[in-house]
Amino acid sequence: MEGIIGYGAYIPRNRIKVEEIAKVWGADAPSYKKGLMLEEKSVPSPDQDTITMSVEASRSALKRARIDPAEIGAVYVGSESHPYAVKPSGTVLAEALGATPEVHTADFEFACKAGTEGMFVALNLVKSGVIKYGLAVGADTSQGAPGDALEYSAAAGAAAFLFGRDKVVARAVETYSYMTDTPDFWRREYQYYPQHGGRFTGDPAYFKHIMGAAKGILDKTGMKPPDFAYVIFHQPNGKFPFRVGKMLGFEKEQIETGWLVNRLGNTYSGSSPLGLTACLDVAKPGDMILIVSYGSGAGSDAFVFEVLDRIKEIQDLAPKTRELLDKNKHYLEYGEYAKFRHKIKKAN
Repeated sequence: MEGIIGYGAYIPRNRIKVEEIAKVWGADAPSYKKGLMLEEKSVPSPDQDTITMSVEASRSALKRARIDPAEIGAVYVGSESHPYAVKPSGTVLAEALGATPEVHTADFEFACKAGTEGMFVALNLVKSGVIKYGLAVGADTSQGAPGDALEYSAAAGAAAFLFGRDKVVARAVETYSYMTDTPDFWRREYQYYPQHGGRFTGDPAYFKHIMGAAKGILDKTGMKPPDFAYVIFHQPNGKFPFRVGKMLGFEKEQIETGWLVNRLGNTYSGSSPLGLTACLDVAKPGDMILIVSYGSGAGSDAFVFEVLDRIKEIQDLAPKTRELLDKNKHYLEYGEYAKFRHKIKKAN
């Protein structure tokens, strides 16, 4: 039996309000708050990046798993914002955790589903018996051009999952993936900010792939929406997860626990994985959880997990996601935010 043996989250304490961004650009803040259900977003400090956040989330996962990091056979980091173009994030993370040198590492990129891409590979390497334990992390820093719609939602955070065949807290029941070539969002080499296809990112991109993956895994498992205690869909804004949930027959209450985007923002590769950590924080033995990611380009990964008895032993061993979201927040003005995110370049 394989599945999650430990999990962890990290969210920077810095925040910026939707109103603060809108004030600078003369935009209509109420439209973002009501239309997209956004209130604020997390912002990394100047000394934080995808790697540092991955380390924090992974250390929490190790605290819950209670394993020797030297036994981790694979470390995968999925992100849109790896700090280096040529140097891997995975080796730095593995070194910081004490998993080197006998470990396989790789960095994944698939827009917002890079995190679940790593989860899929780590889980299946454990399942095949190639490794004893595997670590997968989804992490990102905010990337949104000044004044662009993405600036209101593109945020920062990390979620880490350790997979194994013993000490399992959430059994992996089934996986399913759904992919097409749908270029709704992209960033070419040397471009600082990503671009997006506007309205094209909705129905032919997000909804088509989330629906395809969700229906596929429900058919594969023979399960129905009422069978699940929690369901997590990728959260590019506040509205889409509830809309796609309604289309698939899920109730609002099933989605709300893993819905973090209104105060966290869209953490790209960590969006749906962070929602999963929030659900595991409160889940009870026997609960069934469905998670469906989405990555532009485009594709979705779906997982069904069954929560086991050991969950109660580990939930309080590391900071919970809602605590990270709600406590010790520091609000930034736009000038501070622009400085932190290097939106203002010094003259040569």
